[in-house]
Amino acid sequence: MAASSEKVNSALEQYRIYLRVEKGLSANTEAAYLDDINKLVSYFDTYGLSIDTATDADVETFVAALHDLGISPRSQARVISGIKSFYKFLTLQGFVSHNPTLLIEPPQLGRHLPEVLTVQEIDAMVAAIDLNKWEGQRNRAIIETLYGCGLRVSELVGLRMSQIFEQDEYIVVQGKGNKQRLVPISATALEQIHLYLEQTRNNQVVKRGCEDILFLNRRGAALSRVMIFYIVKDLCAVAGIRKQISPHTLRHSFATHLLEGGANLRAIQQMLGHESITTTEIYVHIDRSSLRREILEHHPRNTR
Repeated sequence: MAASSEKVNSALEQYRIYLRVEKGLSANTEAAYLDDINKLVSYFDTYGLSIDTATDADVETFVAALHDLGISPRSQARVISGIKSFYKFLTLQGFVSHNPTLLIEPPQLGRHLPEVLTVQEIDAMVAAIDLNKWEGQRNRAIIETLYGCGLRVSELVGLRMSQIFEQDEYIVVQGKGNKQRLVPISATALEQIHLYLEQTRNNQVVKRGCEDILFLNRRGAALSRVMIFYIVKDLCAVAGIRKQISPHTLRHSFATHLLEGGANLRAIQQMLGHESITTTEIYVHIDRSSLRREILEHHPRNTR
């Protein structure tokens, strides 16, 4: 039988006291530990699981979800360390009879995923854009859209103007397998897209078949994935960022920053397109206000 919410809350409170009194952690470190535990509890609640009955496989699924979301290895390791400490405490206190985290190993840092950019590094990339150049405003809109929406490169280059719903601050993204999903877009990204349209896009001669494509090259054709790669690499070079990065790094950064900001894993999964949203009818059943609130409350571009 799953633990009641009162029992879970009691365990969390006892653990908080343990961290403060027994381990002597600072308030900030204590908050970070509890935030990681709340991610696990929230994930379990989503799938009808509970901390007192969780199996090794349940915890492994949670850890796999962190990896699948593109969360940086360092952030994964921090979360795993937190939940291992929590279950060790629960076992010692007799709250659980089995510790499902004993065989969980943290990832080898920096080996499987690209580097994750900090918010300051992304700001530096944006500041490195020369707005006096023809492509300047376009590139700024590209970076804000990539990072602000967590898009794949293929999704960015295929983004159409008709898929931007400005009033609701959503875009419709065509993902893998031609599956569509709704992704909230920040006011910052919308503003930069507006400026790009006014200053550049609306004045171009557009090639046939590209009339609805948002981001175009000088010849009025859709940008290639390789071109986006060069744009990101060049901006990092100008900004003095020496990490091994690619456009996908911005997607990883999007997910990592949301997780670190406290966003729900389920919401991040939907943002990244890990849920199969394939028809307009399915969109009706999505809690749009909840999804939008997650990104607006936790994404760095919306918390300034």
